Amino acid sequence: MIQLTPYDRVKTARDNKRPTGLDYINRVFTDFFELHGDRRYADDSAVVGGVAYLNGKPVTVIAIEKGHTTKERMARAFGAPNPEGYRKALRLMKQAEKFRRPVICFIDTSGAYCGIGAEERGQGQAIAENLMEMMTLKTPIISILVGEGGSGGALALAVADRVWMLENAVYSVISPEGCASILWKDAGKAAEAAANLKLTARDALTLSVIERMIKETDIGHPSFYAQIRQLLTEELEALEANDLLLQQRYERFRRIGVQEKETV
Repeated sequence: MIQLTPYDRVKTARDNKRPTGLDYINRVFTDFFELHGDRRYADDSAVVGGVAYLNGKPVTVIAIEKGHTTKERMARAFGAPNPEGYRKALRLMKQAEKFRRPVICFIDTSGAYCGIGAEERGQGQAIAENLMEMMTLKTPIISILVGEGGSGGALALAVADRVWMLENAVYSVISPEGCASILWKDAGKAAEAAANLKLTARDALTLSVIERMIKETDIGHPSFYAQIRQLLTEELEALEANDLLLQQRYERFRRIGVQEKETV
């Protein structure tokens, strides 16, 4: 059995043949009805969201969508959301809270769009507002990293009660190439950077950044989507019965990075 290096997993996460957000929406859920726009500026095609049914239960589904072909990826900014994408996502989350629908997010982005227009329209503020509002959203949230989880662009949809990752997904504050360029002035050392960033699903599970790593043995097959559907159904049942949802969500993030002091 071939053991993948962290950088191998980065390249696997970026593969355009991997299922994208819309693939999960169309195969895990039924009767998806897409909703558009942030009610402030525009509709961002890099973020897809709306209402659907999960085993007959109404839920709000939001996904960062990359597309598969070059044409699709260009149309969706290669899965790099603008501020209006994050504001659309937040609008749908607040709507879900109002109507008591759980929120399910699928994340696959190298990071938020880094253009002048995005900065002029408040990219940082849009991400920060999502972090703040998701922490106190009064409905269950499950986020799944299905490909790349890049920096604040991914975190803006990952302040959740449960965060899961696919086996070959990655989650990092910066890309390996960006990290290598900063540390060694050489993007060619991306593999070395990836090994030190602790960006794999196994690393995230060990560090308690995520709660579950999902195997990719049959990724893309009907049985794979059926597994995702079953896991989501069971987890939402448990979360909806939890009277301490917000308190435990807060405690979840407080625990990340905490190390026990050694006793002498």
